[in-house]
Amino acid sequence: MSTQNRNLKVKVEITPENKCSFCEGSKCCAYITQQIDTPRSMRDFDHLLWQTAHQHVQIYKDDDGWFLLVNVTCKHLLPDGGCGIYHSRPIVCREHSNDYCEYDAPAEEGFELFFDSYETLLDYCRKRFKSWDRRFEKNAV
Repeated sequence: MSTQNRNLKVKVEITPENKCSFCEGSKCCAYITQQIDTPRSMRDFDHLLWQTAHQHVQIYKDDDGWFLLVNVTCKHLLPDGGCGIYHSRPIVCREHSNDYCEYDAPAEEGFELFFDSYETLLDYCRKRFKSWDRRFEKNAV
Protein backbone atom coordinates (compact mmCIF):
# COMPACT_ATOMS: atom_id res chain seq x y z
CA MET A 1 0.00 0.00 0.00
CA SER A 2 1.37 3.37 -0.93
CA THR A 3 1.86 6.20 1.57
CA GLN A 4 -0.68 8.20 -0.38
CA ASN A 5 -3.46 5.65 0.30
CA ARG A 6 -2.65 5.38 4.03
CA ASN A 7 -3.15 9.12 4.50
CA LEU A 8 -6.64 9.22 2.98
CA LYS A 9 -9.34 10.14 5.44
CA VAL A 10 -12.85 8.82 5.04
CA LYS A 11 -15.55 11.41 5.55
CA VAL A 12 -18.32 10.07 7.76
CA GLU A 13 -21.73 11.68 7.88
CA ILE A 14 -22.67 12.42 11.47
CA THR A 15 -26.33 11.78 12.24
CA PRO A 16 -28.36 11.69 15.48
CA GLU A 17 -28.06 7.90 15.33
CA ASN A 18 -24.23 7.85 15.35
CA LYS A 19 -23.36 11.24 16.86
CA CYS A 20 -22.83 9.98 20.42
CA SER A 21 -20.02 7.69 19.25
CA PHE A 22 -18.06 10.78 18.11
CA CYS A 23 -18.58 12.76 21.33
CA GLU A 24 -15.35 12.79 23.34
CA GLY A 25 -16.05 12.55 27.05
CA SER A 26 -19.76 11.82 26.57
CA LYS A 27 -20.53 15.44 27.44
CA CYS A 28 -24.23 15.00 28.26
CA CYS A 29 -23.35 12.26 30.77
CA ALA A 30 -20.68 14.30 32.57
CA TYR A 31 -22.86 16.76 34.52
CA ILE A 32 -26.28 17.34 36.01
CA THR A 33 -28.20 20.60 36.23
CA GLN A 34 -31.03 21.69 38.46
CA GLN A 35 -33.02 24.84 37.84
CA ILE A 36 -33.07 27.11 40.88
CA ASP A 37 -35.13 30.12 41.88
CA THR A 38 -33.81 33.42 40.59
CA PRO A 39 -31.58 34.83 43.34
CA ARG A 40 -32.51 38.37 44.31
CA SER A 41 -31.33 39.12 47.83
CA MET A 42 -27.95 38.98 49.50
CA ARG A 43 -29.23 35.99 51.44
CA ASP A 44 -30.06 34.19 48.16
CA PHE A 45 -26.59 34.88 46.78
CA ASP A 46 -24.97 33.89 50.06
CA HIS A 47 -26.71 30.51 49.70
CA LEU A 48 -25.31 30.17 46.18
CA LEU A 49 -21.84 30.95 47.56
CA TRP A 50 -22.23 28.07 49.98
CA GLN A 51 -23.10 25.78 47.08
CA THR A 52 -20.13 26.88 44.94
CA ALA A 53 -17.84 26.28 47.91
CA HIS A 54 -18.28 22.57 47.16
CA GLN A 55 -16.16 20.77 44.59
CA HIS A 56 -17.49 20.48 41.04
CA VAL A 57 -20.41 22.89 41.64
CA GLN A 58 -21.00 25.87 39.39
CA ILE A 59 -23.88 28.26 38.71
CA TYR A 60 -25.11 29.69 35.43
CA LYS A 61 -27.92 31.78 34.02
CA ASP A 62 -29.26 31.40 30.51
CA ASP A 63 -32.50 32.18 28.64
CA ASP A 64 -34.32 29.56 30.72
CA GLY A 65 -33.27 30.93 34.12
CA TRP A 66 -30.74 30.09 36.83
CA PHE A 67 -29.18 26.66 37.24
CA LEU A 68 -26.98 24.74 39.60
CA LEU A 69 -24.41 22.79 37.57
CA VAL A 70 -22.70 19.78 39.11
CA ASN A 71 -19.81 18.38 37.07
CA VAL A 72 -20.03 14.69 37.82
CA THR A 73 -19.94 11.72 35.45
CA CYS A 74 -22.79 9.23 35.42
CA LYS A 75 -21.77 6.06 37.22
CA HIS A 76 -23.31 3.96 34.42
CA LEU A 77 -21.13 5.48 31.67
CA LEU A 78 -18.95 2.78 30.12
CA PRO A 79 -15.31 3.38 29.14
CA ASP A 80 -16.30 3.43 25.45
CA GLY A 81 -18.92 6.16 26.11
CA GLY A 82 -21.88 3.81 25.98
CA CYS A 83 -24.59 3.50 28.62
CA GLY A 84 -24.32 0.54 30.97
CA ILE A 85 -28.06 0.62 31.69
CA TYR A 86 -29.27 1.67 28.26
CA HIS A 87 -32.39 -0.53 28.23
CA SER A 88 -33.46 0.54 31.74
CA ARG A 89 -32.10 4.12 31.72
CA PRO A 90 -34.17 6.88 33.36
CA ILE A 91 -36.80 8.82 31.42
CA VAL A 92 -34.69 12.00 31.42
CA CYS A 93 -31.99 10.09 29.51
CA ARG A 94 -34.56 8.60 27.11
CA GLU A 95 -36.03 12.04 26.38
CA HIS A 96 -32.66 13.70 25.80
CA SER A 97 -32.33 14.69 22.15
CA ASN A 98 -28.99 14.92 20.45
CA ASP A 99 -30.37 16.62 17.34
CA TYR A 100 -28.54 19.72 18.57
CA CYS A 101 -26.49 19.09 21.69
CA GLU A 102 -23.17 19.78 23.42
CA TYR A 103 -21.40 17.95 20.59
CA ASP A 104 -22.61 20.62 18.15
CA ALA A 105 -21.92 23.63 20.37
CA PRO A 106 -20.77 23.99 23.96
CA ALA A 107 -23.62 24.81 26.33
CA GLU A 108 -21.49 27.66 27.72
CA GLU A 109 -22.09 29.63 24.52
CA GLY A 110 -25.66 30.27 25.74
CA PHE A 111 -24.74 31.36 29.27
CA GLU A 112 -25.58 34.95 30.19
CA LEU A 113 -23.79 34.56 33.52
CA PHE A 114 -21.41 31.81 34.58
CA PHE A 115 -19.77 31.30 37.96
CA ASP A 116 -17.16 28.58 37.78
CA SER A 117 -15.99 29.03 41.36
CA TYR A 118 -16.70 30.52 44.75
CA GLU A 119 -14.34 33.38 43.91
CA THR A 120 -16.05 34.38 40.65
CA LEU A 121 -19.45 34.43 42.36
CA LEU A 122 -18.05 36.38 45.31
CA ASP A 123 -16.64 38.99 42.92
CA TYR A 124 -20.06 39.30 41.24
CA CYS A 125 -21.80 39.64 44.62
CA ARG A 126 -19.45 42.43 45.67
CA LYS A 127 -20.20 44.33 42.46
CA ARG A 128 -23.95 43.74 42.60
CA PHE A 129 -24.36 44.62 46.29
CA LYS A 130 -22.28 47.56 47.46
CA SER A 131 -22.80 46.50 51.09
CA TRP A 132 -21.88 42.85 50.44
CA ASP A 133 -18.99 42.70 52.88
CA ARG A 134 -21.19 44.19 55.60
CA ARG A 135 -24.03 41.65 55.10
CA PHE A 136 -23.51 40.07 58.52
CA GLU A 137 -24.15 43.33 60.31
CA LYS A 138 -27.58 43.76 61.84
CA ASN A 139 -30.29 44.38 59.19
CA ALA A 140 -27.83 44.16 56.28
CA VAL A 141 -29.31 41.02 54.68
